[in-house]
Amino acid sequence: MASPILPGTGLGSGLDTGAIVKALVNADKAAKQGQIDRGTATNSASISGIGTLKSLLATFQKALTDLGSTTTPQFTGFAATSSDVKVLTATSSNAAVAGNYVVDITSLATSSKVASAAFAGGTTSAIPAGTLTITQNGKSYPVTVGAGATLQSVRDSINSQYQSSGLSANIVTDSFGSRLVLGSTTTGAGSDISASGIAGLEIDGTAPMVTPPTATSSGAIGAPAQDAVFSVDGLAMTSKSNTIDKTISGLSLNLLTTGKSTVTVAPNNDGLKASIQKFVDAYNAVANAVTSLTKPSLDDDGKLTVSAALTGDPLPRSILDSLRGPLSQTGAGDKLTVLSQLGITTNQKTGALDFDSTKFNTAMNDKKLGGEVQTLFTGTNGLIERMNNAIKPYTEGKTVNGKAVDSILDARAKSLDSTKKKLSNDQAALDRRIETLTAVLTKKYNDMDTLVGKLKATASNITSMFEAMTAQQKNS
Repeated sequence: MASPILPGTGLGSGLDTGAIVKALVNADKAAKQGQIDRGTATNSASISGIGTLKSLLATFQKALTDLGSTTTPQFTGFAATSSDVKVLTATSSNAAVAGNYVVDITSLATSSKVASAAFAGGTTSAIPAGTLTITQNGKSYPVTVGAGATLQSVRDSINSQYQSSGLSANIVTDSFGSRLVLGSTTTGAGSDISASGIAGLEIDGTAPMVTPPTATSSGAIGAPAQDAVFSVDGLAMTSKSNTIDKTISGLSLNLLTTGKSTVTVAPNNDGLKASIQKFVDAYNAVANAVTSLTKPSLDDDGKLTVSAALTGDPLPRSILDSLRGPLSQTGAGDKLTVLSQLGITTNQKTGALDFDSTKFNTAMNDKKLGGEVQTLFTGTNGLIERMNNAIKPYTEGKTVNGKAVDSILDARAKSLDSTKKKLSNDQAALDRRIETLTAVLTKKYNDMDTLVGKLKATASNITSMFEAMTAQQKNS
């Protein structure tokens, strides 16, 4: 009799029980697995998209900070250039007037430097306890000298307390010993430094140290403090500082050495155009990224629609709407109040900004609006400030009733991370359930296969018995 057992099937039943169990398990698993797979794909895309938004807004904020810098203004209406930058440098404000100014520097403003008597014991020389009073321009700077103080510790105390005020101390050692040397960043006549209150450190800064110095001599060293002496277009002037910001309206001069230089002030059209283009480019980087993160596209065959990372998510559009708000608000300028006057408009199709050079040139050359560009962008409640305020809720956390609250993007990132963990837990739970179900079904089908095998064996025995009986009857 032929064997009922087939290759790859149950030993007893001849059925492919493994395939049956697999089909049943897959059917049970499919719906939940599909749900987890779809959720994981969406969650991963969202995490990537939110990360991209955070990076974009951080870059945009950095660009706004650079454009709004007060130390290196980006939107000045006039540009000042020096014919000899080794003699002086110049910067202009919007109050400047186009023209040329010949500046002839006779001498620079200098500061006071004084030295004490010499201490033969060097930097570790003992200094009597008391109060050392340093005086400059009628202002006193007291330094408490405690018991066990040394020349070096006195120097360190002066620097730690008053370096931020422009005073500095050091120790210079000559053939007689070590001297405390006091200096200052304050320049101009009358800024002499003096010290009193501690024996050996008393210095009269108005009197020069004797030449050659002795062990006990003290006083001013080097040239005495003096004002800068210069002229502008032949008009003689003096200044206590080498930074001149009130002599020529709208101009700040930084005197560097003696000599002559011509300062030229002209409209800063090219500089303004470059700064405005930087702003437009920074904004468009965000606007274009939001479009790419939310707009579905077609697959390679051009038939099926493929979702972007944040398609259907309102957050990216909310960010873009927040940035668009300040663009349409009126600025605080006199004649220049809106961006469209500079040729900046919103593209209705892409949402990005368009910058029309022709309109910009008209605003600069014909309407003379260059002096107001800085006010529009970086003035009080200017466009840069309004843009930063619009972005802050998305990028910066805050404290509410003493409790830290995440920014919108950080809160979304945390929520997505929680969802990711939940999906991972769901997958683990599904895997455990499928493992159990597989084991249960395998046992059931194995038991069924064993039973069927026994029944077939019984049937085979009965058949054989009847066949033997039939054969016996034929032979009798």
